[in-house]
Amino acid sequence: MSLQPHQSWTPALPGTAHQFTEAWLANRRLSEHTRTAYRRDVTTWLSWCDGRGLEPLRATFLDVNAYARQLELRLAPATVARKLSGVSSWYDFLVKLQAVTTNPVGGADRPYVDRDHSATLGLTPTEVDDLLHAAAAAGPRSHAMLTLLADLGLRVSELVGLDLTDMGTERGHRTVRFIAKGGKARRRALTPSTAAVLDAWLTERGLAPGPLFRTSTGGRVDRHAVFRLIRRLAATAGITEADRLSPHSLRHAFATTARAEGVPLEDVQDAMGHADPRTTRRYDRDRHNLDRDPAYTIAAARARRNSA
Repeated sequence: MSLQPHQSWTPALPGTAHQFTEAWLANRRLSEHTRTAYRRDVTTWLSWCDGRGLEPLRATFLDVNAYARQLELRLAPATVARKLSGVSSWYDFLVKLQAVTTNPVGGADRPYVDRDHSATLGLTPTEVDDLLHAAAAAGPRSHAMLTLLADLGLRVSELVGLDLTDMGTERGHRTVRFIAKGGKARRRALTPSTAAVLDAWLTERGLAPGPLFRTSTGGRVDRHAVFRLIRRLAATAGITEADRLSPHSLRHAFATTARAEGVPLEDVQDAMGHADPRTTRRYDRDRHNLDRDPAYTIAAARARRNSA
């Protein structure tokens, strides 16, 4: 391969392994955030191999098992599974290139992950309102960022990746375009209230091209700053366990509230950009509410028929 080593690469790691990594990432349509996460996951695996004098291209499922068990000492099962998924995709690419004969992650003992459970701490509609009130008091930029997270259910990477040119109008709707997970280009509608909050920020920001949400020095606000902002504002709003909240908490609240208000599952799924409806259902924290049991709807329909 003719790829040049990445500047942040650790020299002790095999050069060919790095070249494979860059070729693998270049071969996939990914957002920059996802690309960075995948590179980090594979680099962690390669560093682990390097520390044991193990050639990554000769690793077996036993080596992957040992690596996974070590990760499980400090990480949640879902995080370990995600990291192994990235390494598995890397090896799948190597199999296609005939650099290895089999994918060692394929035969490994991956941690069990309950697909019907999410460890993200959710928020009630009232808590979301309280958080947005605190954001409004903090200033137009904070209010606009949290409003887009709450009203559109955006991922934090989608939020901080927005540029001014991503704002637009389509068939009478104010819109926002962004690159979603998997590198997919998507667009969402802005309600009048959301657009008004965003316009208040644009009035302060100005219309110079560049990141939609900029720092005082003109740089792009990063995801870590949004994490800190949410926790600080949640504490101000008196929300319980504010230090456990994340931008994803607002994404979960979006799904739960939409379903509670009767939005069909497939519409919520499309809005959130989920390929699998089971993922959307996992985000719906109120799905086991007995008030939503279909038995009530069936009984009400029968009562209407019998009274006719």
